[in-house]
Amino acid sequence: MTNKSRGFRQSTRKKLRQKPSFRPPITKFLREFNEGQNVVIELEPSSQKGMPFPRFKGKIGKVIGKNGRSYIVELFDGRKMKKITSRPEHLKAI
Repeated sequence: MTNKSRGFRQSTRKKLRQKPSFRPPITKFLREFNEGQNVVIELEPSSQKGMPFPRFKGKIGKVIGKNGRSYIVELFDGRKMKKITSRPEHLKAI
């Protein structure tokens, strides 16, 4: 008997659903954010690179820096302050 796969995108069949013919515009991948700007974590299913963990979907955080192409976002998870590294296609400015 084989073991069940426990990959990064497990249990995300409905969370990360997208129409088969839909492809996001290139401008979504080229967005720029300033330090101190508030953003919402909005996962883009067609891009797996730089995707934050699905638990953070819909959370609001503040951009505190940049690391290569990715942005470092600081947000509360319960009572703890966490830092998440995410690419711009997974973020949306408020």
